[in-house]
Amino acid sequence: MKPKKIPMRMCLGCNEMKPKKELIRVIKSPEGEISLDLTGKKSGRGAYICRSIQCFDKARKGRRFEKSFSCKIDESVYEVMADELGK
Repeated sequence: MKPKKIPMRMCLGCNEMKPKKELIRVIKSPEGEISLDLTGKKSGRGAYICRSIQCFDKARKGRRFEKSFSCKIDESVYEVMADELGK
């Protein structure tokens, strides 16, 4: 039997390729709402970050979420995501 392929994704904070299961998905829904998708099943454009606050802060400071989703993100959205991550 062939070994099962593990899907890899790049973290926006540290730019490391990691297995998809180890990362948290951030989505931009079709309505334009940006939120954390802890299940990984919501519909919309997705970007991935590690479960660490350091990677979240790095991605936020470098405006990597805004580049990934091609839109301006309000500070209040970042605050809600940081609270959900457990800052």
